[in-house]
Amino acid sequence: MNTHTEYDMTALSRLLQFTDSTFPVGTFSFSNGLETASFERIVHDAKTLRAFTASQARQAAFSDGVAAIHAHRAFLRGDYEAIADADRMLILFKMNDEARMMLRRMGKKFAELMAKLFDNAIVTRWLADIACEKVPGTFPVAQGIAYAAGGLDEKALFCAHQYGVINMVLSAALRCVRVSHYETQKILFDLSEDLGVLYDEASQMELKDMNAFFPELDILASLHEKGNMRMFMN
Repeated sequence: MNTHTEYDMTALSRLLQFTDSTFPVGTFSFSNGLETASFERIVHDAKTLRAFTASQARQAAFSDGVAAIHAHRAFLRGDYEAIADADRMLILFKMNDEARMMLRRMGKKFAELMAKLFDNAIVTRWLADIACEKVPGTFPVAQGIAYAAGGLDEKALFCAHQYGVINMVLSAALRCVRVSHYETQKILFDLSEDLGVLYDEASQMELKDMNAFFPELDILASLHEKGNMRMFMN
């Protein structure tokens, strides 16, 4: 007997689609600071890669993850202004140009895809406001909108968001750090154990509580902007 509902199967399929590495939002173009960290020998093996990736995931959970959750909830309420507020507040928390550029480029790509996938007034309005620069169009807010529109709950959203942050770093590591596929997969597998604790905290935070204190990342970004490392865009 099949105990799975059509809703469950559809939601799972969309979760897999939105987190697939071939989903065309440009994640492969970014390393989230890893390229410079590798060049400066801050990250040089599996142990240092794990520490760097865990820090990235935690930092993202309490900034990008919070904004994504609030955008998801706002979409379900039909509150467009709350979505726009989350979008604008998140970009203010990004201290370096490359981080802002990454979120905006990926967010716009996702918004354009959503316009093709969903016949929804909020999606249409948000894409139009991105085009005329009324909102920045950040990727986590795009995720929040898409997951709500696609029938996925906020826990699925948060897991997907964290998976994306971690996988972006680990995929880049295979190109610029001396690690194997086995080692990166073990890191990804192990860090998934932290998701419940991170979600419990992030889900209780207001937008004003977002924090992104990771000065090392901002220093790496400034070095990347002025350096000769150009395998990735950040």
